[in-house]
Amino acid sequence: MLLILGGIILAIGLFVWLGGFGFLRRIFGTKNDREVRRLRRDLVPRINQQEEQLQSLPDDALREKTAKWKEKLSGIEDNAELARELEAIMPEAFAVVKNACRRLCGQTIQVRGHDLEWNMIPFDVQLIGGYALHSNRIAEMATGEGKTLVATLPVYLNALSGRGVHVVTVNDYLAARDSEWMGAVYKFLGLTVGCIQSQMNSGVRREQYQCDITYGTNSEFGFDYLRDNGMASSREEQVQRGHYFAIVDEVDSILIDEARTPLIISGPTVVDTDIEMYNRLKPQVSSLVSRQNKLCDGLLNEARDLIEKSGEGNGADHEIGILLYRARLGNPKNEMLLRILENPTNRRRLQAAEMELHKDQTKKELYAQKEELFFAIEEKSHDADLSEKGRSFLDPNDPDAFMLPDLITMYHEIEQDTSLGTQGRAVAKQKAQEQYEDKAERIHVISQLLKAYSVYKKDEQYIVQGNKVVIVDEHTGRAMEGRRWSDGLHQAVEAKEGARVEEETQTYATITIQNYFRLYHKLAGMTGTAETEAGEFFDIYKLGLLVIPTNRECLRDDKNDSVYKTEREKFKAVLNEIREIHGQGRPILVGTVAVETSERLAQMLKRESITHSVLNAKFHEQEAEIVARAGQRGSVTIATNMAGRGTDIRLGEGIPGVGGLHVLGTERHEARRIDRQLRGRCARQGDPGSSHFFLSLEDNVMRLYGSEKMVGIMEKLGLEEDQELEHPWLNRSIESAQKRVEQHHFQIRKRTLEYDDVMNKQREILYGFRNQIINGDDVRDELMDTMEAIVVEKIEEHVSQEGEGEEFWTLRGLADWVNLNFPLGVEEDDLRRTAREATETPPADSSLAYMSAAQYALFVSVTGQVRDAYGVKVQVELDTAVTDEERELKSATVTAMERMTMLTAIDKLWREHLYTMDSLRHSIGLRAYGQKDPLIEYKVEAKQIFDEMMANIRTEICHNIFRSASSIEAFNTFLHEVKTMAHHDTSGGFDGGGTASDVVSEANEVVAKAEPVRTGPKVRRNDPCPCGSGKKYKKCCGQ
Repeated sequence: MLLILGGIILAIGLFVWLGGFGFLRRIFGTKNDREVRRLRRDLVPRINQQEEQLQSLPDDALREKTAKWKEKLSGIEDNAELARELEAIMPEAFAVVKNACRRLCGQTIQVRGHDLEWNMIPFDVQLIGGYALHSNRIAEMATGEGKTLVATLPVYLNALSGRGVHVVTVNDYLAARDSEWMGAVYKFLGLTVGCIQSQMNSGVRREQYQCDITYGTNSEFGFDYLRDNGMASSREEQVQRGHYFAIVDEVDSILIDEARTPLIISGPTVVDTDIEMYNRLKPQVSSLVSRQNKLCDGLLNEARDLIEKSGEGNGADHEIGILLYRARLGNPKNEMLLRILENPTNRRRLQAAEMELHKDQTKKELYAQKEELFFAIEEKSHDADLSEKGRSFLDPNDPDAFMLPDLITMYHEIEQDTSLGTQGRAVAKQKAQEQYEDKAERIHVISQLLKAYSVYKKDEQYIVQGNKVVIVDEHTGRAMEGRRWSDGLHQAVEAKEGARVEEETQTYATITIQNYFRLYHKLAGMTGTAETEAGEFFDIYKLGLLVIPTNRECLRDDKNDSVYKTEREKFKAVLNEIREIHGQGRPILVGTVAVETSERLAQMLKRESITHSVLNAKFHEQEAEIVARAGQRGSVTIATNMAGRGTDIRLGEGIPGVGGLHVLGTERHEARRIDRQLRGRCARQGDPGSSHFFLSLEDNVMRLYGSEKMVGIMEKLGLEEDQELEHPWLNRSIESAQKRVEQHHFQIRKRTLEYDDVMNKQREILYGFRNQIINGDDVRDELMDTMEAIVVEKIEEHVSQEGEGEEFWTLRGLADWVNLNFPLGVEEDDLRRTAREATETPPADSSLAYMSAAQYALFVSVTGQVRDAYGVKVQVELDTAVTDEERELKSATVTAMERMTMLTAIDKLWREHLYTMDSLRHSIGLRAYGQKDPLIEYKVEAKQIFDEMMANIRTEICHNIFRSASSIEAFNTFLHEVKTMAHHDTSGGFDGGGTASDVVSEANEVVAKAEPVRTGPKVRRNDPCPCGSGKKYKKCCGQ
């Protein structure tokens, strides 16, 4: 037994000594390595063998294969069967594409006005990449490995289905370039290729979508979906034809970096906002920020005096740390603060104070520290929180200026005031509402101005061009023309910069990038850097990842990061390295995080008389030209982040001999993959190259997310000025900081998606309803269903279920509602008589079987009268026609009017709903203070608001359909005819006879009465059938 135990211990020790699981991975390879080996062994030889056989075929015979496959696959509707068929022909289809590339070699192709000679035939590793894309995965391929060509393999294969394939790129230029460049292969094989560009009209867009393959940007595809489903009013205005398969180029940029920014179509807001308030309040907030800066300077002077007077460990450490913490809360980028924190001892003091204050026992002290400031800045969440001291500064004479009045209490007091009549109470409530809204708007504007001044910085988050504030994409460094921050933040930044403050917009239609791409039956992507985000890709999009090996060995020399104490020392070292490498004649690409940094470096190089080019949000027009020159001898290119992404930097003559392109990073990005993308700009396809990152403790990633361990290392080493620190351990520490940032941003994206999933369910229901109206065969049937649905709801609201007495009936309210929306002239006594005389006859429509006899009798009576009245309306319209031709035209006009009436109601109330949901989304976070989960609260309230909206849509349709007519004459004739049908005068508000206040008063009475409670779920007539058929309940199991 002891021998066995000793053997086990020895084996474990040997296993650990050899490197544990890392040793096993070196022997057997990773899961990714094993998959690549399997594909090299089983798939690649089959494709190459078939491609050799195809070489003897004439061109027409090769094209015939496309026609034959398209014909075979066109009749398959089942997705699973289609997937099996595509898998079966996949090796031969890939061989056809490879052979077409071989036949094109030497031919000249026009790409964006330039002649290019085709010289590409897929390598074996590219065939593996093509398979990864076809199997719904992300193919990670290094820069220069031919991702664009790889896409042709799965695109051709899946386009044979006839369902359309979308290839998604990061900008219009790449979409147009790739559609022409790779289009040569598709067209040679007999497929059609389209390309969506931002300025195209609906007719041209529809033509592009009808092609077998369509190229475009993610925003163009997404906006077309929103326009088709949320704004189009006829089939002719809809352009897309489904979402079968999409391949996303630079998938990490689109599905992760842009996932935090939803696609929004907006227009003028329905809620009036006081735009001038931003300019009126601007001086006060500007003055507040100045006072805060002076306060922080005073705190730092006090801390510096303490540091000079006392040594370490004499009891002053905590006091110094508190002063530094308070100053950082108030002005985190204060230059004096950054200089003090160059000393690792002071940085440790700050971290110790921060940890102490964030303990549960010292939460009150933390709050007290914030209250010593005018406002506290939270850099990670881009927020600024006004303190009581700040509020007093802004409004010294009004202590209640930042307290919203209690509307419920005010309304109650107004109701109790006997001196006010009905009209007086209405006026008083209106004034109370206006007072509340004015105060809320002022508080909101101050909050946004405070963010604009304290958190958002020019040439970092935005630039100013032509008196306009333009957002800069933090991931690409590109200007995002046409995009605006929401919730008044953009107006606040415009006021700060003295630009014209534009009107606030309202959302008409919106969808997140995540939910748009989850519409596709099949999804795949390509990038050079996805491995670090593999978990997120799978969690959100169910996308696997396959890392494709390079065709040739990568010769890039990645140097260890060089870390300096200060930014000034770092840039000095950067300049020295540029000077040295430039002297060797090697081209240099300098990567920066912000526009401001790129311009600062440009000034430094100008002083050194080093010729250079700058590529950032301000100079994006010359992007392609600048990138094309970046590989020439002696060139120096400064680029923000991933500007130029998607375009290869080709080395000039003789450059590989002197070491290739040198990439120099001036700061680590928040995401590791962005740094990997920057490194990947050099050493493409076996060329030599090198990369080197320079960092300082003042960089954002190091300052906000750096660990205590890093500070400890710097403190122990006691670095002198201009001395660098370079070690693999330090690289790992920096990578850990980046992982923390990535995790932080992932949680934000995940939370955003959780909230949007609620809206997505609502969007699916509403867009489904809308599309039934646009594409349905019988609009009138849909209209009648809508009318019946709202009648059912109102009857259930006013008449109790079986077993409850008449005292629970509110037939006066039901009569008022009917007469307000339909021209029927119904009386309460008529409804009561109908309900009392009801027999226990089973409903003809089994979807209404749950209704009581009284409810069903009322339903039959009211809907019968509504149908009769609408029949009269339609007949009057048709009677205005003289000839059969006119009658046919008039019938089409009536149908169009019905469709338009329904769509107008839907669109109007959906936009108001989006505004309400946006307000709810921004305020729901406060529920956390009441120990409630904001997401659960959001879901509950969102459901209630959505149900209300759907009921309001149905009511609005009913209300408007009888008020619409093709002419005034037809409308007046209809009113005369319908009045002769009625037995009584109307008591509602269709054409007079009642006041709005009477209806409101009755509604208040209804609310005051108890309503019966129904337990258990109920399937309504127009709900989807529970059997899963996809049909309405009344047309399926409810028949």
